Amino acid sequence: MDEGGAGLRRVVATRYVTPLREGGSLPGLVEADDLGTYVAKFVGAGQGAKALVAEVIAGELARRLGLRVPELVVLDLDPVIARAEPDWEVQELLARSGGENLGMDFLPGAIGFDPVAHRIDAAEASRVLWFDAFVENVDRSWRNPNLLRWHRDLWLIDHGACLYFHHSWARADAVVARPYDTGDHVLAPAATARAEADADLTGTVDRALLTDVVARVPDGWLDEPGTEPGARRDAYVEHLLGRLAAREAWVPR
Repeated sequence: MDEGGAGLRRVVATRYVTPLREGGSLPGLVEADDLGTYVAKFVGAGQGAKALVAEVIAGELARRLGLRVPELVVLDLDPVIARAEPDWEVQELLARSGGENLGMDFLPGAIGFDPVAHRIDAAEASRVLWFDAFVENVDRSWRNPNLLRWHRDLWLIDHGACLYFHHSWARADAVVARPYDTGDHVLAPAATARAEADADLTGTVDRALLTDVVARVPDGWLDEPGTEPGARRDAYVEHLLGRLAAREAWVPR
């Protein structure tokens, strides 16, 4: 079901297929009522709802910047599904994750990006690097690129480690201009069109775009004590606008 408007499309999980143990949060492959298959990130995992918020804001922002990200959906989960799972760890995770979770469209046959075997255009590499610097993505290293090759195109996945300022809102203003270290970034050597990417993408990001992106996060993931979801959305938008204004401190050169 597609509700249109600001929110992500919503689907209902019908079967938990298998855990994907590559990630520390124990994501899983899940089938849904739209006959699709999704990589599920669960609200009951150790990283909690903030990782899902980062997935949505960063993933949808990347899409607006012309980068490829598998479709993100809100995955409604009935914890009764856990009863059919023999693995106690999966059972507990599903039991803690009733309600709204995050689903990422499964790309069948996709392979992990290998910087040695796969060539990438300098313009695309530079745009990914700029985006990662903007959202402070610390999880695009040589050891763990979080990039897929699917139908010969590059796809970006797993953005739960972005926006880590939101783990300490009290310090968020103080780190808005935090520099970004490109030394470990898997695409840094190929990103030789950095000035062009900066000129292009800086003009693309504005308040309207960020407001639309942040609006796609479900209210339940923003329900923190003492702060209404609307106020929290505004805080994300203002922080990212502040970071954009301070781009001289972090933009890759």
